[in-house]
Amino acid sequence: MHENKHISSVQNPLIKKAALLKEKARERKKTGLFLLEGVRELKIASDAQYEIVTIFYCEAILAKDENNSFLKSFSTDKLITVTTEVYKKIAHRDTTEGIIAIAKSKSHELSTLNFTTQNPLILVAEAPEKPGNIGALLRTADAANLDAVLIANPKTDLYNPNIIRSSVGCVFSRNIRTGSTQEIISFLQQEKFNIYCAALTASMEYTSVSYTGPTAIVVGTENSGLSNEWLSNSTQNIIIPMEGEIDSMNVSVSAAILIFEVKRQQKLGR
Repeated sequence: MHENKHISSVQNPLIKKAALLKEKARERKKTGLFLLEGVRELKIASDAQYEIVTIFYCEAILAKDENNSFLKSFSTDKLITVTTEVYKKIAHRDTTEGIIAIAKSKSHELSTLNFTTQNPLILVAEAPEKPGNIGALLRTADAANLDAVLIANPKTDLYNPNIIRSSVGCVFSRNIRTGSTQEIISFLQQEKFNIYCAALTASMEYTSVSYTGPTAIVVGTENSGLSNEWLSNSTQNIIIPMEGEIDSMNVSVSAAILIFEVKRQQKLGR
């Protein structure tokens, strides 16, 4: 694959910029750009109408013919070949496929959220901090084909490389919005959602609740759970009974159990 743009120095300004986008949330916020890595992630982002600004690829690593064909779908002015040394400078993963792109982030303002289904099912996560948990929540949302994921009081920016990696690109394909806890509660009330909070107090067993109408499943952090603001605005607190010695499980596992119970009931027409 022949292109006339090539970078061989790790001191190149564009490479330095890409490295900053990988490492610094402040740089991603300031520029409205982020770095994504991998063929699958690039395909998902492209299909989700993310604007791809630049694609770096290393011919020594990019071995598959179909990947070369995929790159040809982009205009040549976006494509830059790089040496293995340069590629490793901006790569986040130890195992990689030879493609890294700079892309423009999207707006995740709550005010832009619209639903196309009569009784939407959404997941709300309050103050999730660990990128791995956020990525797992997004994968659960994808598996259940949720109408949206709302992140209240986010502690980590959505385009953190670890979120992109752990979500396997679902961060690009899912309907995600962010806002404060109060903003999201107000939005849910305005849209007439039933709010089901995963909590230990004043709770009903999750299988004994009938989930009807627009439904929001709300989960908090494993350490501190949900804020009082959520609990005081809950339609019903729900709980997953624990039969072991510990009283909690990973937030993404809890969310998956609750969401798929709602899906099960919806299919049965309860």
